[in-house]
Amino acid sequence: MPVNSFEEYPMSWKPDISNISAPLYIAIAEQLEQDIKDGKLLPGTKLPPQRELADFLDVNLSTITRAFKLCGQKGLIYASIGSGTFVSSDAATNKILLPTSYTSHMIEMGSVLPDNYVNEEITRYMKKMMNDRNFSKLFQYGRPEGNAWQTEAAKKLLEKVNFQTDQPVLLGAGGQNAIVGTLAALFQPGDRIGTDPITYAGIKTAANMLGIQLVAIQQKNGEMSKEGLLYACKNEHIKGLYVIPDFHNPTTHTMSMGTRKMIADVARQMGLIIIEDAIYSFLKEQPLAPIASYAPEKVIYIASVSKTISPGLRLSFIVTPSALRKKIMETLYNINISVSPMMVELTARMIHDGVAQTILEKHRLYTKQQNALVDQYLGDYNIIGEEECIFRWLILPDKFTGAHFELLASKAGVQVYAAERFAVGNAKPVNAVRLAITAPENQLEQALIILKDLLESDGDYAFVD
Repeated sequence: MPVNSFEEYPMSWKPDISNISAPLYIAIAEQLEQDIKDGKLLPGTKLPPQRELADFLDVNLSTITRAFKLCGQKGLIYASIGSGTFVSSDAATNKILLPTSYTSHMIEMGSVLPDNYVNEEITRYMKKMMNDRNFSKLFQYGRPEGNAWQTEAAKKLLEKVNFQTDQPVLLGAGGQNAIVGTLAALFQPGDRIGTDPITYAGIKTAANMLGIQLVAIQQKNGEMSKEGLLYACKNEHIKGLYVIPDFHNPTTHTMSMGTRKMIADVARQMGLIIIEDAIYSFLKEQPLAPIASYAPEKVIYIASVSKTISPGLRLSFIVTPSALRKKIMETLYNINISVSPMMVELTARMIHDGVAQTILEKHRLYTKQQNALVDQYLGDYNIIGEEECIFRWLILPDKFTGAHFELLASKAGVQVYAAERFAVGNAKPVNAVRLAITAPENQLEQALIILKDLLESDGDYAFVD
């Protein structure tokens, strides 16, 4: 640090680089990361301008730029054009939402894991399929778009969500695989993609891994606004948009028809690529038409059977504009080589034979029963979500933040996920938690009793060791 005017200068972060061994930009990035993890820099903190920090440390501006870029790629900081650089709202949270362990004392209401009783029905069907004399051929590599029979099955399932297409259907190893493949195929490190201010954690981890920055789009009445989307196109220079129109994760919101059409219009006007994540659409009994039906040349439509039939099938259906299909297909090939032909054929047969539809209806009935239990215990609170949705969004009383309530619930033996885990950039999340409602009924009821007691407590909840 130079001997100059910075001794008493107000700065939100003053790193010490007097004793370093690593390259300078790496050392600065590591110190910034550590200060965030240690809580010295809180989420939402505005960092000093890069030029000002360079002057303070007496280093080249490019050194600070490279250090900030490293931390930005990890999702620790967020740059908003014209506003500055901030510590990300979720910088201190774990972005991977699958449970790390299955301890007997913890009731899982964090991860959205579909009920598994229908897996026995799938197992019986697979045993029947194994008696087919051509079953051994399913151990070979498969084609990225499957065969004609499998494509017909996929389109038959898509018709259940009011989506009819004459385009080929590509196959992915689940919805997350399709998202990663699409991002890797169509975007470059440093590109910016718009999302809701609170969004699915999987798009965040994928974007971080690929060096893509997510930009929170301004909302109106709980949905992306046209003004916010146009602003992001012109000022934040976004190249794409990621949306979950049905049962948005985590807020459970279903996008209105007007907003779907607006997004399609803006995509055409501004040349945006839309990634439409329809992973929960099959859960709705009366779904609205997808955005892809209004702008098929601009939308990559992703549907998955993981949350609606069975996670173990690891299968997604991807409908792409013809101009982008080759890029996405090549990327999926490089990631997967092949989706399991056995799972593709099993799913296709279940669709054609009506088994998939029966399973969907059983899921809906079970979910309605689970949601009735949730309403019984938490109905006096602001808990959002339709009866067909497999998770709920609990707006907390003012005395709790999402992170605080998650910690208290975990200590009491219930895993829930705070809004902070889903926040994009420097958007300040509402005080809320997402509740997955797929635990067995007896466990769910026990967990709801605990959560209700926590909500009614004033920090004096009696934890049992």
